Amino acid sequence: MLLLSPISASLPPSFHRGNLIRRSIKPLGRVVAKAKENTNTGGVLETAAIVGGLVSTPVIGWSLYTLKTTGCGLPPGPAGSIGALEGVSYLVVVGIVGWSLYTKTKTGSGLPNGPFGLLGAVEGLSYLSVLAILVVFGLQFLDNGSVPGPLPSDQCFG
Repeated sequence: MLLLSPISASLPPSFHRGNLIRRSIKPLGRVVAKAKENTNTGGVLETAAIVGGLVSTPVIGWSLYTLKTTGCGLPPGPAGSIGALEGVSYLVVVGIVGWSLYTKTKTGSGLPNGPFGLLGAVEGLSYLSVLAILVVFGLQFLDNGSVPGPLPSDQCFG
């Protein structure tokens, strides 16, 4: 292929058309590649997502274990506090996954790692929680034909 190409295509540009062109190359100096520093600490939303996610994912795990073993969710607890925590935990995890999916569609990547990688960890735990919710709710539906409602009923804590 090299033999069949014209001379001008096979020679470097400094020897083009038989003329030697002298070029001086100056060193650019020291080139350093650095990652962009994250000056934005994320603020209140990231901190709330981290705290909420770190509290919510174990509560959901406890709720799903209780649902699978007893057929009911967590007991209401004093003044309904445990049941409320369970409900809010599901909402927090759905919110984190929704935020992650929105960010993924807008930027092409998920949530930032956050301080000490905690937001990234919460994002991953939230996706795992959603997967566990789908599995346990599906098994519950196959076993009983329904999933218990969010409020106490005759079947559960009525």
